[in-house]
Amino acid sequence: MDVRGRNHVTVSGRAGGPVVMLAHGFGCDQNMWRLVLPRLERDFTVVLFDHVGAGRSDLSAWSCARYSTLDGYTDDVLEIRRELALGPVTFVGHSVSASMGVLAAAREPEAFTSLVLLTPSPCFIDDPATGYRGGFSAEDIDELLGSLDANYLGWSGAMAPVIMGNPERPELGEELANSFCRTDPDIARVFARVTFLSDHRADLAGVTVPTLVAQCSHDAIAPPEVGEFVRSQIRGSRLITLNATGHCPQLAAPEETAAAIADFVPAAP
Repeated sequence: MDVRGRNHVTVSGRAGGPVVMLAHGFGCDQNMWRLVLPRLERDFTVVLFDHVGAGRSDLSAWSCARYSTLDGYTDDVLEIRRELALGPVTFVGHSVSASMGVLAAAREPEAFTSLVLLTPSPCFIDDPATGYRGGFSAEDIDELLGSLDANYLGWSGAMAPVIMGNPERPELGEELANSFCRTDPDIARVFARVTFLSDHRADLAGVTVPTLVAQCSHDAIAPPEVGEFVRSQIRGSRLITLNATGHCPQLAAPEETAAAIADFVPAAP
């Protein structure tokens, strides 16, 4: 198996520097990190990749059996790290990829120096029985997925501005909508269910590596209570609130996002 080709892996930045691995969220690809790269590449070896089904990944590698849960994506993360033989990494996971980082670090903690969970949500659905607020009711998610199934392109155009926020900067919502539209609709439908129906709250306690939880000041997808919940469940983790709005601060506030990542990466021994 050609892991590098499967996930269109690219490596840049300072050779021999601490390794930072950036993982994009649903409907996106590694291009979403381009604005944070100049800051990170000065000091770190930066690993970028596309989840199978996104960007320039090998679409022939996708199968519903492997990618109908986050386990398949988590396997990919660990395989990429082993393939590159760069040693332990700081894994930066955006949105649903934050949960992939949680699963990977719980499974192989020796593979990670730290985690940065950027606008994470271990469960998008509210759980009134426990008081957990994920931001959506079960009915909300059913409606969202039904709309996506019925008209993926229309859903992309309507939802991207909501997810991105920053209505005064419509070009950001347009970029996210275009990214959604480049994703194969059949793959997107499966990944959407994985993203919005998964519940990985119980996995947070298995993380033992240093962890930064970074949320935005206003996020229609992951409310502030989610960030605090994640912090409370990962022992020793730290929570920061970026002075940014929306669910994609790497586009809306790239300088602040890059600085938060860079400040948290452990120095090379």
